Formats: sequence, C-alpha cells, structure tokens
Amino acid sequence: QVQLVESGGGLVQAGGSLRLSCAASGRPFSTYLMGWFRQAPGKEREFVAAVAAIRMSGENAYYADSVKGRFTISRDNAKNTVYLQLNNLKPEDTAVYYCAVDSDNTRYARDPGEFDYWGQGTQVTVSS
Repeated sequence: QVQLVESGGGLVQAGGSLRLSCAASGRPFSTYLMGWFRQAPGKEREFVAAVAAIRMSGENAYYADSVKGRFTISRDNAKNTVYLQLNNLKPEDTAVYYCAVDSDNTRYARDPGEFDYWGQGTQVTVSS
C-alpha cells in the first residue's frame, strides 16, 4: 500500500502561483511513476503532469498541453515527495488536484486507470 497526502492548494488570483506537495509513504517512492491529475466540477478527471522513476531514461517529466510552460513537476526521492509548481494560473485551472502513483511505471502514462494509488486531493481556486 502507498499513502499519499497532498497539500498547498488555496485561492489565488489569475496570474498568481502555487506550489502543491504530495508526501508518499508505505513503499519505495523512487521506483514509481508519480503523477498529478485534476478534476473540475462536472468534468472528468484529467491528466496534468507526471515524472518518471529515477531509473527510466529519456524525458523524465511530461505535461498536458494545457499546462505546458506554466506548470513544473519535480520529485525529491529523499523526502518521498513530489511537487507541482503552478505559475501563471488561469481561472480554468480551478479544480481539485490529485497526486497519484503508477506502481507499474507505465511509460508516459496519462490515463487515470493506469494509476493505482491516489491522494485525497487539494483544492485550487483561481479568481479572475
């Protein structure tokens, strides 16, 4: 089992920034693909970003087109924590943001069904 706890959400004006954190416990963190998803009211959960396990080669991090250039995902294996830096936020970024683990390390996984552990979510609200 893997336990995930997100933090860092809040209310911010358009153009502002937030940094989300996801602390993991329960299993070796460094071997897992870590991802962030978000879900707005009335919409399906959508992929935001993911960062590969340290052993994988090639591009380590990848993003949804809607956030590329504005959001940055990173991981600190020593702290068992993955981060999502959100810059230049827009009202359409408003959603509950979830951290997730793909213990199979599916290369470039984007489908929520490929992730097997989830956090409880943290609310991000961007006002115009």
